[in-house]
Amino acid sequence: VQLQASGGGLVQAGGSLRLSCAASEIPFSMRAIAWYRQAPGKQRKSVATMSSGFATWYTDSVDGRFTISRDNAKNTMYLQMNNLKPEDTAVYYCNIPQYDAWGQGTLVTVSS
Repeated sequence: VQLQASGGGLVQAGGSLRLSCAASEIPFSMRAIAWYRQAPGKQRKSVATMSSGFATWYTDSVDGRFTISRDNAKNTMYLQMNNLKPEDTAVYYCNIPQYDAWGQGTLVTVSS
């Protein structure tokens, strides 16, 4: 399983970014998906998850600002991030838990 993440960048506080993660070699329509992030000097933590049945979970700090989604036809997952804050600065990773598959990470930097 290969995951290719993209969409990170530098944005001002209050701005938006949309991360994408394309999966190859396996259809993930029947798998849970997740986004994690790792801030400098901190542990990697879960940000958002979506079950195969489209049930979602968000960590408290992003709930109401981030939206996880999936396009099973394109084998791609997304993380829409709105009203970004400096504390959202991190490397963001996509994940398919069942296969312990990880994307390479995409850097999001939010300036104040």
